[in-house]
Amino acid sequence: IGGRVVVKAQVFAGGRGKAGFVKLCDDRDQVRQAAEFMLSHRMVSPQTGPEGIEVKKLLIASAVDIESEYYVAVVMDRARRCPVVMVSREGGVEIEVVAREKPDAIVKRWLHPHLGLLGFQCAQLVSALGFVEKEQVRAASRLIRGLVDVFYEYDCALAEINPMVRTTSGEILAIDAKMNFDDNALFRHARLQEMFDPAAENPMERRAKEHNLSYIPLDGNIGCLVNGAGLAMATMDLIKLHGGDPANFLDVGGSVTTEGAIEAFRIILSDPKVKGILVNIFGGIAKCDTIADALIAAAKEIGFSVPVVVRLEGTNVERARALLREADISALITADDLTDAARKVCARVA
Repeated sequence: IGGRVVVKAQVFAGGRGKAGFVKLCDDRDQVRQAAEFMLSHRMVSPQTGPEGIEVKKLLIASAVDIESEYYVAVVMDRARRCPVVMVSREGGVEIEVVAREKPDAIVKRWLHPHLGLLGFQCAQLVSALGFVEKEQVRAASRLIRGLVDVFYEYDCALAEINPMVRTTSGEILAIDAKMNFDDNALFRHARLQEMFDPAAENPMERRAKEHNLSYIPLDGNIGCLVNGAGLAMATMDLIKLHGGDPANFLDVGGSVTTEGAIEAFRIILSDPKVKGILVNIFGGIAKCDTIADALIAAAKEIGFSVPVVVRLEGTNVERARALLREADISALITADDLTDAARKVCARVA
């Protein structure tokens, strides 16, 4: 490349600059040192948690002389049920910090579902960024409109440029960008599927997807196995209400098989933080006896080293309860209802 360059760690998390994983280098020796450091250390930032993320890829790009930094993003506003464009003159830092400390520094314009970004809205956003020189206004407008187009074309949940910069020579450039895509729309984007790197995904989340399970790791110590996203969230709320902390969100879905449910237990128990498990099944499409069979099989194959509190209700519940009684699993604790289950599991891990 020649000249000054920037070495950037390629990870799915923000806060790289403050963590020391974006380095400005003047020569090859500095590039080598920066690369060796990044590839041999885990990046820890507020978005990664204390365990950090392994860095496997680097981006090396020509450096530019920056005069000013800006923030531009398009994100889905779920409260208003439409996308919103956000801009700020406070670029180059985490937008969450700006929103918390300087909320007035963020200017927002909501997009019409059918009309998209209107001309006057784009002009207002460019003005809010402080651009007045004709060429800079045009360049900033092109970047904002282009970002909106990308957001729609690729079914994004987030499309962000941070920072967009004005160089000392007056150019307007996108220096860094981040996009989050709606997983449910990936079937429409073969190119994105080809670019996806499974190695960058949480291994437990990857295992869960392979078995049609929805799994998200959390920071608590009470594992959750539930059918239905709404019921899973209600279960986690009750755990918090009774003084506990969920270790995960895990929805086995309505068509779960015994094998899938066993894998769900394996995934939960692979988390060393888990000190207890709450199983909450409302049998509709998913049958209670399927979960009971999985519980018994998991107890035999894996063994439960932590207490497992079970609340079953719905289709084939009596058969499920009979199966569990006959199995006589010592770690198993039955509950009368969800509140009773939450109290019992929180008491066991306290």
